[in-house]
Amino acid sequence: TASWSVPFVTIEDQPRFGWRGVMLDVVRHWFTKEQVKDFIDDMVKFKFNMLHLHLSDDQGWRIEIKSLPKLTEVGAWRAPRTGRWGDFTKPSPNEPKTYGGYYTQEDMKELIQYAQDRFVTIMPEIDVPGHSLAAVASYPELTCTTDSTYQVNAGERFMIWPGNGTFYGILDNTLCPANEKVYEFLDKVFTEIAAIFPYEYIHMGGDECYKGFWKKSAAVAQLMKREKLKDMHEVQSYFVKRVQKIINSKGKKMMGWDEIMEGGLAPGASVMSWQGMKGGTAAAKAKHHVVMSPNDFAYVDLYQGDPVAEPPTYSKVLLKKSYEFNPLPPGVDSQYILGGQANLWAERLHTVRHMQYMMWPRTLAIAESVWSPAYKKDWPDFVRRVENQFERFDMAETNYSRSMYDPAFIAKKDSKGNLLIEMTTQIDGLNIHYSFDEFPPDRFYPIYSEALSVPKDAANLKVITYRGKEQVGKPISMPIAELKKRAKIN
Repeated sequence: TASWSVPFVTIEDQPRFGWRGVMLDVVRHWFTKEQVKDFIDDMVKFKFNMLHLHLSDDQGWRIEIKSLPKLTEVGAWRAPRTGRWGDFTKPSPNEPKTYGGYYTQEDMKELIQYAQDRFVTIMPEIDVPGHSLAAVASYPELTCTTDSTYQVNAGERFMIWPGNGTFYGILDNTLCPANEKVYEFLDKVFTEIAAIFPYEYIHMGGDECYKGFWKKSAAVAQLMKREKLKDMHEVQSYFVKRVQKIINSKGKKMMGWDEIMEGGLAPGASVMSWQGMKGGTAAAKAKHHVVMSPNDFAYVDLYQGDPVAEPPTYSKVLLKKSYEFNPLPPGVDSQYILGGQANLWAERLHTVRHMQYMMWPRTLAIAESVWSPAYKKDWPDFVRRVENQFERFDMAETNYSRSMYDPAFIAKKDSKGNLLIEMTTQIDGLNIHYSFDEFPPDRFYPIYSEALSVPKDAANLKVITYRGKEQVGKPISMPIAELKKRAKIN
């Protein structure tokens, strides 16, 4: 137990934005009803009031739809895998599908009430037309390339990302925009979703839809001719507008990721901007409501330190970068910015402990960015308060990352083509102690002060950060070969 004293004060405070959200992906890895309740309890400690639940994707379907029982009989389950996401082996056709789960409608109503009792609103997301492999595995007739051998993805690679912002699919994970059965299916889904969730918005996804299989479809070609659609972006826009009509018919408003703007944004649709803030800015200037959740600030499943010293994921968002998040871009009318949101995708988050490690403390930075006026933000003071929060996390046995103390490594070539190593920290006043001698350094080892040359035959640079006599960072061993690779030295 712990005792915390509170001074006798008067507090006058109010939020900058009404939408202070966190998105939790319960598809890629399954989190139980009780775990979601714990997640809500953590949210409200930091004044978050919106929980966006990502309920469907290629790896699972997580909400009971009574009129479509196969969505949970088939779509909620996949072959179990452990290891590095994306490198898993493809399940054999008859392999038992034992990993997964779903929320019954009564479970979800219980969660909604639990959240409401804590002043949190839950918004559901059903991700279409891409990211729909769990639905397709359940009802194969929903694709343009009907194939009865579809399976719920178990984490094996089926989309290829060349690295230039483009991607393509090895198999079709999309709903067919030219198939009327798709819209009948979605009408059933959203009828039940609207009855479960009292919130005014339903999120329809709309992101990362690979359209290559649509291009090969005779039915899509006929649709384009009939509706005078010029390209695949307009085909997606046609689909989005059909979905919006369905959602509106249930008395709800529609929100989607910023790709729903492709081919023309449906009137009245709201945008959740994840590919930076450009899409959200354009939507707001066109007088659409927007929630900002840009991946370069608010994706809290990405690296928060050097990849050598962190659990495997992709890209990077440091704590200081998250703290720089401002949901209101210059020149945008604030009435169209509902607020901002941290997004926690779960491809690589196998456990609650891993989830907590990725969330904290970066989600604290998002919490402050959506609550406090921008002019009141103060990075050094935020760091001080985060460190106070670490004590509370420790007492609550909540996992968190201390990567904010760890250095960034900058590998360069000198004029002779030799490796030079520079190091920086997000936090001022820290000392980086280092060694090349294969023994872990402590505060009695040299303090980094200028670019380092690598001694002959050294294989690793070992570092640790201190604040005075107190160790604050974790020991890191950086391979010299990795630094040479980054500096493009053969």
